[in-house]
Amino acid sequence: MLYKFIQAPIYLFLAFLIISCSNNRQSKQTKEINTTVPVEKTDFRTTINGKQTDLFVLQNKRGMKVAITNYGGRIVSWLAADKKGDFDDIVLGFDSIDGYLNANEVFFGALIGRYANRIDEGQFTLDGTEYSLKTNDGANTLHGGSGGFHNAVWQAEQLDDQHLVLQYLSEDGEEGFPGNLKVQVLYVLNDNNELTIDYTAVTDKATPVNLTNHAFFNLAGAGSGKITDHQLMINAEKYTPIDSTLIPTGELTGVEGTPFDFTKAGPIGKRIDNDNEQLRYGKGYDHNFALNKDTAGTLTLAARVSDPSSGRELEIYTTEPGIQFYSGNFLDGSDSGKGGKAYNYRSSFALEPQHFPDSPNQPDFPTTILQPDGIYHSLSVYRVTAK
Repeated sequence: MLYKFIQAPIYLFLAFLIISCSNNRQSKQTKEINTTVPVEKTDFRTTINGKQTDLFVLQNKRGMKVAITNYGGRIVSWLAADKKGDFDDIVLGFDSIDGYLNANEVFFGALIGRYANRIDEGQFTLDGTEYSLKTNDGANTLHGGSGGFHNAVWQAEQLDDQHLVLQYLSEDGEEGFPGNLKVQVLYVLNDNNELTIDYTAVTDKATPVNLTNHAFFNLAGAGSGKITDHQLMINAEKYTPIDSTLIPTGELTGVEGTPFDFTKAGPIGKRIDNDNEQLRYGKGYDHNFALNKDTAGTLTLAARVSDPSSGRELEIYTTEPGIQFYSGNFLDGSDSGKGGKAYNYRSSFALEPQHFPDSPNQPDFPTTILQPDGIYHSLSVYRVTAK
């Protein structure tokens, strides 16, 4: 039965309370708008490791539609209106499951876990035991390893046009992580053009947990060119510098006077090619920002991005302490997505709400350790408007 998978009724009640309040703020717009999702459900129906995959479409009264597959919990498409009222797909992805299975970039739109971002040399020590994870990014573990949540087939139940629940049991030892981790992710698209992603997890053994979504955005439309002219604001006065392998050094450094200062909105590409060691390490931006928060765990504005050409604007609110900004530096055109469009260098960006990278090895970072008597809960809200 739904929600017995994770016995966290208090958190689920709070999640639905937040959703209900958000729905009460919906627009009075009643004009019927016809939009067509640029993917077919039949192209997402197959069997992987004995489990059935499918495609689920959330839609609201304003014509916005978000298509999600239970293969990796991926956001496959996201139809949003521009300032003229014309709809386009603003996330990168593929027309079918086969596209994801054969892609060079394996994280398009995916749920990320058990641990978003990198863990140094795939190792950490917890309660006196040293754990060795499977590595998939040079010597490091990235986004939970090659067998992470992005490759899992999730149990799915669509409650109605605006609610989808995904569930997954990550077994003890999966990719080297300890404990049986039960995860539930609730997607809600409300009539205020907000997509809420609500994560809950419990474990039977202490384990690191750091979940996020890895949607690749282009607010002008997926595959429509570079995102370097998009205007970006990140609500962070500090970021976590990295070494040459993209592992944080453990420091928190002020952004003022550096190419990482997005406290005021400016073009993503304005300083992206500056002579800066951190930019050389990341081949552009691939860094975690420590968000400004008066109280840890509160839902606050993390980032705002706008596209001057379409007028679309994306705001991200999160309970997480950080957000990873990635400027599409490793896209090279070798992946052709929906409609046969090539996904070229810096043709998208990702903003991933998260705890900090390599936190299990960084005692001064906010902890990511979930105990058996605890409940992991994280909430992120993505609001897309046009003006």
